[in-house]
Amino acid sequence: MATSDDIALIKQQELALVLPALDEHVAFDVGGRVRERAVAEGLSLVCDVRTWDRQLFFTATPGTSADNSEWVRRKINVVRRFHKASYRMLLERGNEPLLPAAFGVDPADYVLAGGGFPLRVDGAGIVGCVTISGLPGREDHNVVVEAICRHLGRDPAELALPPG
Repeated sequence: MATSDDIALIKQQELALVLPALDEHVAFDVGGRVRERAVAEGLSLVCDVRTWDRQLFFTATPGTSADNSEWVRRKINVVRRFHKASYRMLLERGNEPLLPAAFGVDPADYVLAGGGFPLRVDGAGIVGCVTISGLPGREDHNVVVEAICRHLGRDPAELALPPG
C-alpha cells in the first residue's frame, strides 16, 4: 500500500471512529481492550487514555520501561497540537520522526511515531486521545484503532491498515 493510501485510510479512521461520549467508563473500556490484547499476546505496551485536561486510564504491561511512557507523552503532544493521529503525521512528514525547527517545538516534547489517536466525540470534536507505545509504530497505530473499533462495536478489519 502506498503512503498516500495509508494517509487516506487514517483520515477515514479519524472521521469514522466517533465516540458518543468520553468519560472514565469509556476510557477504561478502550484502554482495557488494549491491555487485554497485550496480556493475551504477551505484548509489552503502555497505554494512556485522556481528555486534554486529565488522564482517565493508564496501564503498563511487563517489559515496558519509563521510555515507553516518555514516547506516549511525546505522541500525546503531537495529537493534541495537530488533532491528527501521530502515525498520520509521521507519514505526512515523509517518515521523519522530528518536527522541523519552524514548528518551534522541542524534540524532547514531540515525536512523530505511530500510536497516538485523537478521540472525537459526537457534537464536541476532538477532546482527547488514546496513545500506546511498545510496538513498531504501524502496529501501535493498529492496536489503538482496533480497540476503538471494538468499543464502538465495529469490525476492526474494515478500517485496519494492512501489514506494512
